[in-house]
Amino acid sequence: MAGVGKLLKQAQKMQKQIETMQSSLETRVIDVSSGGGAVQIKVNGAGKFQSIVLDAEFLKEDKKLIEETLLNAVQEAAQKAKELNESEMAKISSAFQMPGMF
Repeated sequence: MAGVGKLLKQAQKMQKQIETMQSSLETRVIDVSSGGGAVQIKVNGAGKFQSIVLDAEFLKEDKKLIEETLLNAVQEAAQKAKELNESEMAKISSAFQMPGMF
C-alpha cells in the first residue's frame, strides 16, 4: 500500500500547485488590441475581464463594424486567457504520474 500513500502525497502536492497557479493567473493581465487600437481589452489569466476601452472616434463608425470588432476582440482575449490557463495547468499535470497509467 506504499504506492497509495505516495499517490496521495502527489495528489496533495498537485492540488497545492493548482491553487498557487490559480492565484498567479488572477494577477497576470493579458492585453488585446483590435481594430488598429480602436478596441483595447484587458483580461486576467483566469479569464476575468478587467477593462474594455473604446476609442471615441471608433464609436462614430458603422454599428455593425463596431459590434464585429468588439466581438472579435472579446473572443481573442478569452482565447488567450484560456491558452495561458491550459499551458500553466499542463506544466503541473505533466509532473503528476499515476503508477501503471503512463
